[in-house]
Amino acid sequence: MPLTHPVFREISRLVDERGLRAFVIGGFVRDYYLHRPSTDIDVVVIGDATAVAEELGRRLKTGVQIFKTFGTAMLRYKGVEVEFVGARRESYSADSRKPSCEPGTLEDDQLRRDFTINALAWSLNSADFGSLVDPFGGMEDLEYHTIRTPRDPDVTFSDDPLRMMRAVRFASQLGFDIEDETFEAIRRNAPRIEIVSVERIVSELNKILLSPVPSMGLNMLDASGLLPLIFPELTALKGVDRRGANAHKDNFVHTLKVLDNVALKSDDLWLRWAALLHDIGKPATKQYDPRAGWTFHQHEVVGSKMVSRIFRRLRLPLDAPMKFVQKLVFLHLRPIVLSEDEVTDSAVRRLLFEAGDDVEALMTLCEADITSGNDAKVRRYLSNFQLVRLKMAEIEEKDRIRNFQPPITGDIIMQTYDIPPSAVVGEIKEIIKNAILDGEIPNEYSAAFSLMERLAKEKGLCTKD
Repeated sequence: MPLTHPVFREISRLVDERGLRAFVIGGFVRDYYLHRPSTDIDVVVIGDATAVAEELGRRLKTGVQIFKTFGTAMLRYKGVEVEFVGARRESYSADSRKPSCEPGTLEDDQLRRDFTINALAWSLNSADFGSLVDPFGGMEDLEYHTIRTPRDPDVTFSDDPLRMMRAVRFASQLGFDIEDETFEAIRRNAPRIEIVSVERIVSELNKILLSPVPSMGLNMLDASGLLPLIFPELTALKGVDRRGANAHKDNFVHTLKVLDNVALKSDDLWLRWAALLHDIGKPATKQYDPRAGWTFHQHEVVGSKMVSRIFRRLRLPLDAPMKFVQKLVFLHLRPIVLSEDEVTDSAVRRLLFEAGDDVEALMTLCEADITSGNDAKVRRYLSNFQLVRLKMAEIEEKDRIRNFQPPITGDIIMQTYDIPPSAVVGEIKEIIKNAILDGEIPNEYSAAFSLMERLAKEKGLCTKD
């Protein structure tokens, strides 16, 4: 029996007393049949939902939030969040996804839902407590793993174009297919996405990125025509150019493989964003060299600069998450270069210094970036990455390089030689930093101070009297 939480019986008693009908509807019902935990409960009342919520709050001695604009109310009780809404029918204007509403029946309310699997309802009245109301075949769609709209999908998506993103998101999260006519309706209505706010689109995009196999959702966005509208930089990665026998890989396909590889290792959203954007600079840097073939020189530099523009346009956080993604995009080739050459102490020190606490995330991204179909090549790279990891652990233990700040600061140099801020101060600091990273001196104050004195003497600086 799914309705075991005590809040359901309390609601049942209350609506029976008032001669009303009430139903649990939507995600809580769907997730029960999918064996997914859920604590968010939507209750639709045939009548005044906010009055029911207020009285329930008094009986349960818990606060109630009323949202008058939307005619809804919400309360929390014993680990669940219950939102109440009156059954309604909706109508839309062409330039807005905000509906005009009027009271309706339960079937009206189920009909306005986005998908059949989200229109399932259980009765809360004592006479048929827990009975399922499923007028649109939602249970069959659950059984056959299908996303389908309760009514004409063109109407559903034209009314609220965000539902197109939600269709892809649910399919990606649940591993479902979008029913053919529903998918074709997304194709037809894709341009309507322009009336949806960037924030709402990106909220759904983030959920797609966090799904078990995110490439599934991104491929659907691409096939539906939504991706070029919401993320043109990503679709620019698509395609293969050829010159005679020379061709490069499809960087869109490669990017999605890298993203899926990262998803197997981490559920960190921003690491997944780094995977999505790691090659985003390739279209701008693609060139053909008759001797070398197709090249993408400096694509990591160009890509890291593109990250800030993309984050600003998509209204993503511009603080730590953006800086993290920028850093990983900029550095994502470094461990690969290390693994191809002799793993020197100085190269590993520099990697630890530049990656700092994000070095493990960087290594996860770089290992995911090996998508060759040549199994021997993949094994060789991964084995070499293991050597890089061992070398990093050894040097970190010995030299304490990660996030280090050179022992000699600009203030020490200026105070010792009584000079103002100048280029020579920066030069001395840079030489000391590089000497430590190259292993020429230990990461210690006395060694760094001695080097400072020698450099100062060469540059004609004198200590204060």
